[in-house]
Amino acid sequence: MRKIILALLGVLSIVAAVYFGNILVEKNQLSRPQFKKQIKTVFVKEVLNKEIPIVLSASGNLIAKNKIALFSEVQGVLKTSKKAFKEGTSYVKNETLLSLNSDEYYATLQSQKSNLYNLITAIMPDIRLDYPNEFSKWQAYLKSFNINKNVPKLPAFNSDKEKYFISGRGILTNYYAVKNLEVRYSKYTISAPFSGILTEVLVSPGTLVRVGQKLAEFIDPSIYEMEVSVNAEFADLLKVGNAVSLSNLQKSKTYSGTVARINGKVDQVSQTIKAYIDVAHKDLKEGMFLEANLIAKSEKESIEISRRLLIDNSAVYTVKNDTILSLVKVNPVYLGAENVVIKGLKNNTKILTQTLPGAFDGMIVKINEKK
Repeated sequence: MRKIILALLGVLSIVAAVYFGNILVEKNQLSRPQFKKQIKTVFVKEVLNKEIPIVLSASGNLIAKNKIALFSEVQGVLKTSKKAFKEGTSYVKNETLLSLNSDEYYATLQSQKSNLYNLITAIMPDIRLDYPNEFSKWQAYLKSFNINKNVPKLPAFNSDKEKYFISGRGILTNYYAVKNLEVRYSKYTISAPFSGILTEVLVSPGTLVRVGQKLAEFIDPSIYEMEVSVNAEFADLLKVGNAVSLSNLQKSKTYSGTVARINGKVDQVSQTIKAYIDVAHKDLKEGMFLEANLIAKSEKESIEISRRLLIDNSAVYTVKNDTILSLVKVNPVYLGAENVVIKGLKNNTKILTQTLPGAFDGMIVKINEKK
């Protein structure tokens, strides 16, 4: 009997232990937290395909389109002129820029002219006797001969005999010697080939100028040219005559220009092609640094978006049914530094306007309705 009572007490003890153990476990067990599902808000806009101009950005320095370096072809002392031969002095076309002292050379030229005149005068009696029909024209030539002016052109020969006669007296040789001296004498004076301004002067009055010495630089400030380098990838987009918008670094001033020339060679190192832009404005100066936006061409049925919205350079996120993100393949036709022009989206498609961290295809989102 005693064994039975002990067995029952043991069973009851086990049951009691299990019971109280379960109570303690239930009291100590924390309730599982309930997490609220979070739906991210996105900003979108509706696609409206239209014709987008593709603009290529470049920069460069202005160079005068009409610019010459003045070199001396003769030797002499630089003379003082009416205008100061210094940087910033402006001249009109054909106005004398500078002149060198040519007294000695001028005397040599006058001596040669006098010698030619004497040679022709000496043959006049022979012409009267042997070529009476030609006498009047040679007499008229002598009357028109002015030693203080350029030698006039010799009369035309009417026969070979006359030509041989004149040549045999050394007149042709002396005539061309004089013309050569006249051409060289004209080099002692340099005139402005166009209206412009001196930008660099390397000599001053009284300086002995030698043959081949650089004297100055002269530019036309009315029109400038800017050389820009464009990625060869877009070489087919460049066209002569395309409009160009230029601005200074501060973006405070803008100017209009046109593509004047395009180099036919691609730089092997940088893989760029050079284009030359003409621009004219009274505020421009040689050496100014400008930024240019070249309108290369236009793409129809396309849109322009921020480059940050382009995924792997081939897709963008759209929102379907106002709730689901969808990754859609697109065709980028031009990749700029900040923006990209793409094609392949239908009108009224809702596209993200801001990047969404952690976005994935099929993600549930909510559209921000605030405008």
